[in-house]
Amino acid sequence: MKRFALTTAAAIAALGFAGSAQAGSPDGKLQVKLLATAVLPDGKVDTGSPNFGLTGLDTKANDNVVPTVAIEYFFSPNISAETICCFTGHHVSVTSPAGTVYEHAIDHVLVLPATLTLKFHLPVGGLKPYVGAGVTEFFFLGEHRGSDLPGAVTSARLDNTFGGVVQAGIDVPINDKGMSISLDAKRYFVRPRSHFYAGATEVISAKHKLDPWVVSGGVAYRF
Repeated sequence: MKRFALTTAAAIAALGFAGSAQAGSPDGKLQVKLLATAVLPDGKVDTGSPNFGLTGLDTKANDNVVPTVAIEYFFSPNISAETICCFTGHHVSVTSPAGTVYEHAIDHVLVLPATLTLKFHLPVGGLKPYVGAGVTEFFFLGEHRGSDLPGAVTSARLDNTFGGVVQAGIDVPINDKGMSISLDAKRYFVRPRSHFYAGATEVISAKHKLDPWVVSGGVAYRF
């Protein structure tokens, strides 16, 4: 809740600053969005990666909803670049080859999905649909051994991971002052590797098909 409040306050301040700096315009160079974002990861083990012979091992990361701020710069009416700012918290569950589920295998994973996309806008009447693609770096912060793991496992971590992203969405103007309703969907393609340790010895390592859907809706101000 603290992260939600701080992010929301920052976004409102940014929108307020933009409004006071100059009048909004539907053809402005900059656009700021305040969004509610659902992060829907998968997390299953990539079967093409080694996992210490545990062929039945599988994992899943929980879903979450977080506030997001997006900042977009228009090079032309049809081409823009966008970056987003958000932190999303998750835990990872593990299903063992024997079918035992460890609901909290990695706890308190804070993810910063640093993302940059190039977007192509295709206005239709008063609507402004778009598609885009780009790159991302997932930074994993604060993860540690989950409370449900066997006591022999003393620590866990996830590797930061580079990947790609595609997106599609639409901005629906609600006035002629640069305000819009924004809907956006992104699909990330990231394959982080997890590591579990007993003391200093790595006992399990696997690559995961995280590949989250990230779906957002909110308001936008262009100026």
